[in-house]
Amino acid sequence: MVTEALPPAPDVAHVRRQTGVIRESRGHRTFRVVNAIALVLICGVTLYPFVNLVAKAFSSEGYIAAGEVNLIPRGFNIDTFRAVMGDGLFWTNYGNTFLYTIVGTIIAMVITTTYAYALSKPYLKGRTFFVGIAVFTMFFGGGLIPNYILIANYLGWRNSIWAVVVPGALSVFNLLVMKSFFESFPVELEEAAAIDGLSTYGIFFRIVLPLSKAVLATMTLFYAVALWNSWFNAFLFMDDKSLFPVTIYLRNLIAAATGTSEISGGESVQIASNIQAVTMLLTVLPIICLYPFIQRFFVSGVMLGSVKG
Repeated sequence: MVTEALPPAPDVAHVRRQTGVIRESRGHRTFRVVNAIALVLICGVTLYPFVNLVAKAFSSEGYIAAGEVNLIPRGFNIDTFRAVMGDGLFWTNYGNTFLYTIVGTIIAMVITTTYAYALSKPYLKGRTFFVGIAVFTMFFGGGLIPNYILIANYLGWRNSIWAVVVPGALSVFNLLVMKSFFESFPVELEEAAAIDGLSTYGIFFRIVLPLSKAVLATMTLFYAVALWNSWFNAFLFMDDKSLFPVTIYLRNLIAAATGTSEISGGESVQIASNIQAVTMLLTVLPIICLYPFIQRFFVSGVMLGSVKG
């Protein structure tokens, strides 16, 4: 039997040496240029409000009122920063915010991960019922007055950290994202761990969680940002100023400065004019410092948990 020899494979390295790099088509080059321009514009539109916020935080009242502050501070002024940061209550409330955020995030992650892992198992009895309960709360709630009566009167959590961290301890959106991620987790790994003698808790803590860093980091960021910016529950259930989060402190400071500026002048007027910029800058700064360390997990965590393979 005579077999015909196959033609030799082309030498790709030789072709590249002869012709240089592989040339892109005109359409692909056009796409890259348009894409780069669009991304630059989007980044500029995104960064402009924050840069303008920083400029107003360090500008004087006259320039802000005249609309002359854009990207560069005018009439450099730090009186507002001195007024805010010179108050001991500010640092107390700032520490409260850190405490509420840390404790609340831990509680939320424990509830979300365990609940989502249980719901991800198709053999769980009543699985549809428990999923339905979670989804039901996305569309229906008890209302403001029943929640207030429950938390303040029946649970007795008035002027307590639990009134801030417990009501929002479970986000159904985060639960469903993490449930989808656990459903796509390789079953063979869990079966191998069970054969090696690990219990359900051992598999969860020693196998599943260490391999879920991306989605865990993403959910941690979601919960931490929500708790850091939270103020309404503290506004409802707390009367003691020493227990306020920093968001309530800054809200009260804005109200006080705006009210006194209509009566007195000088420094009060100046503080009232740019205090919104200063308060927003001080509030968002810790999250901005934290985000770069978690950003690399963000996209992969959301995509892994939202798309089932």
